Amino acid sequence: MRIVLRIGGSVIASPINPVLLCEYTDLLKDLKRQKNEIAVVVGGGTLAREFIATAKEMGLPEDAQDEVAISISRVFAQLLLKKLGKLGCINVPLTIEQAAICLREGKIVVMGGLKPGMTTDTVAALVAEKIGADLLVKGTDQEGVYSKDPRTHEDAVKIDHMSFEDLSGVLAQDKHKAGIHQIVDPEAVKVLKRKRIKVVVVNGFKLGNVLMAVGGKSVGTLIE
Repeated sequence: MRIVLRIGGSVIASPINPVLLCEYTDLLKDLKRQKNEIAVVVGGGTLAREFIATAKEMGLPEDAQDEVAISISRVFAQLLLKKLGKLGCINVPLTIEQAAICLREGKIVVMGGLKPGMTTDTVAALVAEKIGADLLVKGTDQEGVYSKDPRTHEDAVKIDHMSFEDLSGVLAQDKHKAGIHQIVDPEAVKVLKRKRIKVVVVNGFKLGNVLMAVGGKSVGTLIE
């Protein structure tokens, strides 16, 4: 199976969680042993948003704010790659094509952001499109997709199964801005919808959820 795993910065980087990073590398090794092809895209989390705020206070334009955040996401990708050793790419891919080449060479791809105006959600969606992924799993700080933001609405209800059309209706923001933080980026939804790539959104702190999603078991929110 070809899998794209999108690990939210809210999971591994807010605050930085070395134990969880190591657990994810073990998970990736297990998935690789099971003959899966895996590409991972990580976010920069709170640290990236802190640098965005600093860049903004310095009067830097939004493109520059994005570039700083991208650098942070690549640092987390590098940590995972170093821990994976020979199983991973030699370097963090800087383009979709580099990621595809690395995957063809039988390596585990781990990457961060790519360019200003594009979130790591969108990077994951474009990688999934490029490699013809069977599944995209997104690990977040929530149990799945909710009818409203559960952090601010007590009456929010978790949705177990939904279409991409339904998802567009629950997104709070419909365009990119530096530091955007919601369950799935709107631009990513457009790519995934175009190719009808199956997506499962899970609580990324529970690594068993990722294995359940890969195994086709009911967990989190299935979007198709």
